[in-house]
Amino acid sequence: MKVINLAEPYVKEQIVNQSIVLALGFFDGVHLGHQEVILAAKQKAKQLNCLLAVMTFDRYPKLAYQNLDEATVTYLTKTPTKLELFAKLGVDITYVVEFNQNLVPMKPQEFVDKYMVALHAKCVVAGSDYTYGKPQIANMTTLKDYAQGRFEIVAVPDKKDQQGRISSTRIRQAIDEGNLQEANFLLGYSYQFGGRVVHGDARGRTIGFPTLNIAYEKDQRLLATGVYAVKTKVADNWYYGVANIGHNETFGDDRQLTVEVYLFDFNQDVYGQDVVVKWCHYLRPTVKFKTVDELIKQLKNDEIVGRKYFGLK
Repeated sequence: MKVINLAEPYVKEQIVNQSIVLALGFFDGVHLGHQEVILAAKQKAKQLNCLLAVMTFDRYPKLAYQNLDEATVTYLTKTPTKLELFAKLGVDITYVVEFNQNLVPMKPQEFVDKYMVALHAKCVVAGSDYTYGKPQIANMTTLKDYAQGRFEIVAVPDKKDQQGRISSTRIRQAIDEGNLQEANFLLGYSYQFGGRVVHGDARGRTIGFPTLNIAYEKDQRLLATGVYAVKTKVADNWYYGVANIGHNETFGDDRQLTVEVYLFDFNQDVYGQDVVVKWCHYLRPTVKFKTVDELIKQLKNDEIVGRKYFGLK
């Protein structure tokens, strides 16, 4: 998949000079609803013998439109994870647009001309609620007027389950509640994020459970505190394990929130390496144990339960 980063005003030579079907959206989470949009675009691209392209933004557009504090915003999927998921869906080109101050005042007609027509879109596919400016005047209904017959338009209806519309908002709520089963169902895959392995207190090693201390990005949305069954990618290999998101209350109060992963049958030194963690199953809440021995006993049980979940001995 070819990735092209655009910043307004972009250089037209950056644009692939081939006809495309263009899927539009911010796609935070790349959940089942988003996948429906991209797969509809993929089917259309096959019909029209075009390349399949996706256009997304590097950050929430609402940060600029609503003047929000960027430090308070978190994402289900950072751009690298999005790109990985797009590639798995068979996308040929992804345009990642920097949402800078030059885009904020852009009128809908100019946006359509520069970011749809000039990208050689023969068909534009998006969710029925997609907007490209003020919702009242820049929506999928008014897109026909701005398109002026230059490309076809496909508005994909909301994907729903028994609880209603599948949305990033529902997934964020499930993530915040630690309802991983619900979140993963709505995503259509195991929630994932990672970071760089850094030095922690090294206490786990002294009690027989050495962990990878993961330095996560500040704008990555974390799961609720708790213990989870996980799969972790180190280099090109996946390993099973259990992970803890918590404050290590057993060793004191007011401690920093950490993400620590204990991998089964693993003894490599991977400090400084980037890893990816797939969060597969919620095991239990975090607990402040009275003694270290009680903690060790619980960690042993966590490993037993984690191995059982993955079907390991």
